[in-house]
Amino acid sequence: MSFLQIDNLSINLGEFHLQQVSFALEQSDYLTIIGPTGAGKTILLESIIGFWKPDSGRISMENRDITDELPERRRIGIVYQDYALLPHFTVYKNIAYGLKKTEETNIREKVLDISSSLGIDHLLHRKPATLSGGEQQRAALARALVVRPKLLLMDEPLSALDPKTRRETRILLKRAIRERDTTVIHITHDMKDVWALANKVAIFREGRLLQFGSIEQVFTRPRSEFIADFVGASIFDGKVTACHSGVSTIQINGINLVSLDHADPGTEVKVAVRPEDIIVTKIPPKEISAQNIIGARLDEIVSEGNTCILKLSSGRISLDVLVANNAVERLQLEPGDEVYAIIKGANVRIV
Repeated sequence: MSFLQIDNLSINLGEFHLQQVSFALEQSDYLTIIGPTGAGKTILLESIIGFWKPDSGRISMENRDITDELPERRRIGIVYQDYALLPHFTVYKNIAYGLKKTEETNIREKVLDISSSLGIDHLLHRKPATLSGGEQQRAALARALVVRPKLLLMDEPLSALDPKTRRETRILLKRAIRERDTTVIHITHDMKDVWALANKVAIFREGRLLQFGSIEQVFTRPRSEFIADFVGASIFDGKVTACHSGVSTIQINGINLVSLDHADPGTEVKVAVRPEDIIVTKIPPKEISAQNIIGARLDEIVSEGNTCILKLSSGRISLDVLVANNAVERLQLEPGDEVYAIIKGANVRIV
């Protein structure tokens, strides 16, 4: 049986609710949960830790039913966005708070170990009010991890941090989690958290789990247009016209794309393409087997910090392409340019 098993979990709190949620995690999995505001993500975490009693369903951890168990008996830690540090305690006392029943020497060893892992061992004498947001967040993470919870739940723990601090905290968090072999469920709205930390992802909407699986499965094979849009993929309706030697040809609005996914001729399919899997050039490329070359018009360049989204159109097909800013400069791209979009057959996924 899996380390954590959620079976048909339902809870109705009026405005917020969960509806028959089921999934399983193995030991050391790192699950990120994404979805719109009000999707029930926080209710799920608080049901797992025991703050809410489900109307129906079952929660099992290590083959033990914990659905009705008191929160303090579950050995589950939780970290919220607002840190919830005790203001009159030093960082050391905040981290040690959950270790009251251990010997003093063991407490010191454990606090020093986790604070060193998270890069705050030099701040143990300080009060929370004197720390930066990133330092406060690492102190809150240290307090949750020092007791070695069987499962760590995190509700947007990095969202208040600036981009640089967030990147640094991700690195330290990933190392601390790996060193302690901790299983994690992490709610986030930042796709960079998903890519940098997780091996599994779940997408929620209106209290329902829409899709659960590995990063590869969910991001390259979204099950619906809503999921595709949410994870940044383009999705198209098409029809398979041929399949030979493991290569399928799919007609989409008059354009043929080849895919290395198998589908029977005549089948109506949905096809997903990720923006980072498309190459753009202004020079006509050479034809290569299992590669798609689409002539297109560059309609718009949308800046997103150090990257850009190129919005292309070809007939009735629209494509978003993710590139670095220096690629736009190097290729001297401007709206109105005629370009070529190159997509490997392996990156045209039948969903």
